Amino acid sequence: MIIIIESGSTKSDWRLIKDSTVINNFTTIGYNPFFHNEDFIEDDLKQHSDICKIAKEIKQVYFYGAGCSSKNLKDIIHKGFSRIFINAVVEVDHDLVASALSTYEGSPAITCILGTGSNSCFFDGVNCLEEVPALGYVLGDEGSGSYFGKQLITAYLYNQLPNNLLKDFNDTYNISKDEILHSVYSKTNVNKYLASFAQFLAKYKNDKYVREMLVEGFCLFISKHVCCYKKYETITVNFVGSIAFYFQDSLFEACAKMDIQLGSIIQKPIDGLVRYIILNKKAI
Repeated sequence: MIIIIESGSTKSDWRLIKDSTVINNFTTIGYNPFFHNEDFIEDDLKQHSDICKIAKEIKQVYFYGAGCSSKNLKDIIHKGFSRIFINAVVEVDHDLVASALSTYEGSPAITCILGTGSNSCFFDGVNCLEEVPALGYVLGDEGSGSYFGKQLITAYLYNQLPNNLLKDFNDTYNISKDEILHSVYSKTNVNKYLASFAQFLAKYKNDKYVREMLVEGFCLFISKHVCCYKKYETITVNFVGSIAFYFQDSLFEACAKMDIQLGSIIQKPIDGLVRYIILNKKAI
């Protein structure tokens, strides 16, 4: 049996495969080497009895995750998983690769991630090229959940929200400036905290103020993470992630403004990733 895992910063989707057939699925937190070390990963995996019951039977683990952009970062994930799946060969790669494989339809394309964080790559069927780096929620992550969460709470703290949004924000969260600043500057997993406010934006995604915020943020992402590729105007651009999926009307509008040839928009890459691996006979 093998396990294929696609992990964002918030959660991971697991598929258990036997004889090229998915026989079970699991969901865990997202394992990101920027925020989690191998001890944390090992301890968290031990909390999942369904996973531990089958761990010794697994012969191959394919892990694709946010933050797995260098050997040192991949090694953190590899060590943590190898302690649980003691009989398995563990392969670790970037979540960009998973997104590229899941949306690949035989022609070169640009694939973008718009989830808790954001990123992009060009995939020609063999090589996955990242033209500009992902800088994370402090310096980058344009068009992501953490980016829009930051835009929302900044507007709230600057008293710039329209009255209807302001009232509902207060009713929904009932939080003070000091509580927000403490969560942003003193707690861990700040990217997930910021991205959690996307739920509020989803409620008002057709509101003029929110719609303009979304379109502007998506245009900013496209300008930095799509227009950086040569001849981007002639290449299909695919999007993966919850932000792309739930706010796709605004994403359509941004792509039209930026003359982007929009391809597919999918919420989760895991099923397309599984199909790709099975069809390419990587599964056993």
